Amino acid sequence: MMRHAQPKVLFSWCLYDWANSGFATVILAAVLPVYFVSLVPEDGARLPFIGHTSSAASLWGYSVSLSMILLAVAAPFLGALADRHARHKSLMMIFWLGGCAATAALAFSGPEDYLLVSGLFIIGNLGFAGANIFYNSYLPLLVPSHQADRLSARGFAYGYIGGGLLLAIVFTIIMLAENLGFSDRAAATRCGFFLTAFWWFVFALPTFFYLPRTQSTFSREAPQPRQSYLSQFRQLLRYRDLSIFLVAFLCYNDGIQTIISVSAVFARDELQLGQGTIIGCFLMIQFMAMPGSLVFARLSEKVGTAQAILVSLIIFLAVCFYAYRIQTAIEFWILGSVIALVLGGSQALSRSLYASMVPREKSAEFFGFFTISSRFAAIFGPLLFALIADVSGSSRNSIVALGSFFIIGGGLLLLVNVQRGRNLAKTSTEPFNESIDIK
Repeated sequence: MMRHAQPKVLFSWCLYDWANSGFATVILAAVLPVYFVSLVPEDGARLPFIGHTSSAASLWGYSVSLSMILLAVAAPFLGALADRHARHKSLMMIFWLGGCAATAALAFSGPEDYLLVSGLFIIGNLGFAGANIFYNSYLPLLVPSHQADRLSARGFAYGYIGGGLLLAIVFTIIMLAENLGFSDRAAATRCGFFLTAFWWFVFALPTFFYLPRTQSTFSREAPQPRQSYLSQFRQLLRYRDLSIFLVAFLCYNDGIQTIISVSAVFARDELQLGQGTIIGCFLMIQFMAMPGSLVFARLSEKVGTAQAILVSLIIFLAVCFYAYRIQTAIEFWILGSVIALVLGGSQALSRSLYASMVPREKSAEFFGFFTISSRFAAIFGPLLFALIADVSGSSRNSIVALGSFFIIGGGLLLLVNVQRGRNLAKTSTEPFNESIDIK
């Protein structure tokens, strides 16, 4: 049977969540979106070659979508390559370094460089999400399925603390910009981007030092990377409950990821809230989400992982309708506190539930599909948000439309037989368990 990883290995795995969550809080969620809006002229961003003018919110949504389209196309090939040639760690390192470099380059942007910032964000987001394919694929290799909920929640808890701490530091730098010698808050914000890259780089080093090398699963019968994605998806369809869960995850994660990526733009553009209010609310979310993820891990032990996820989706649905009506900063803070309670739990449990039904000899390849599901969620949600905002002239309509993703995703989740999926994964991976070196 598969051996348990040593505590230092589990710690180093969790520490990567601490390291890369700075990108999620500063770049993806709270600081860069507000900075990006400030770069776009009041009459909108004029896109080259097509001559179309888009609002800041729409252009941001398009940027998120494009980066995720590129990753979704490459994810199955990358996962298969990692599994068959034991390149989990090396491929994760390539995406990590690329993401750090693009994030650091954001510090050199200037006024009206919204296209440059958009391009660097696309590269950085590719690095962030691409590295997570291989990071997540370690989860079923490090612990048995009955321990996956706790380890996944622990990783997210580290991430919320690390991401929240970095956001607090960057927020302080921006608020005290003049006292710290910066010419203005924009210059302090750009310093925050460089600090985010440094944080991601330094704290991820123990991860690459301690995470074990994996062994190749290459065989003559294994389909080669040159084969079509269709043949890889046919393998996935053999795991019925895993496939249904992926579709469910695609739907409800669409709503979650869109709420995360556009909430700062919504607060700035629709509610006219200041940068201090927005960042302060995100700080609150980070530190409240940490205990929330642990609470949901405990809840899953009592009612089941899938049922605990369903509870979070019902709350997210209520959030969409409440967001449609809010007008003030206080209401925005109330909204943020509710999101904080369910955000970490829904993400951590989704990852661990999927990991428990994944055949271990295909961990990276199948987590490539998981990334496709999560990244397509980051395509359709922001794209729908941008299109509705463009057509209707109000991002409030976009927010309430996100509720449909939680309804559809929750309905599909009810069709998943978790125990059957876990039994099938265990049966198909029994010979593989002996071959993984996780010392």
